[in-house]
Amino acid sequence: MVKLNIEVTEGALAALRKDADGFARELRIVGAAKWYEMRMVSQERAAEIAGLTRAEFIDVLGRLGIP
Repeated sequence: MVKLNIEVTEGALAALRKDADGFARELRIVGAAKWYEMRMVSQERAAEIAGLTRAEFIDVLGRLGIP
């Protein structure tokens, strides 16, 4: 597994009402959803990227309004 480091200001985290772990989790989920929407990855691969089961990922797609 590859680990990435991303620098985010504390002000940005506060504006989003996220701690570092919550931000990282949400970033993985919305990134995977966008890549799926753009047809860059399959639904199965996007769920893996997001760290979710396929059923959980389908639920996220619905909440984000992504068909």
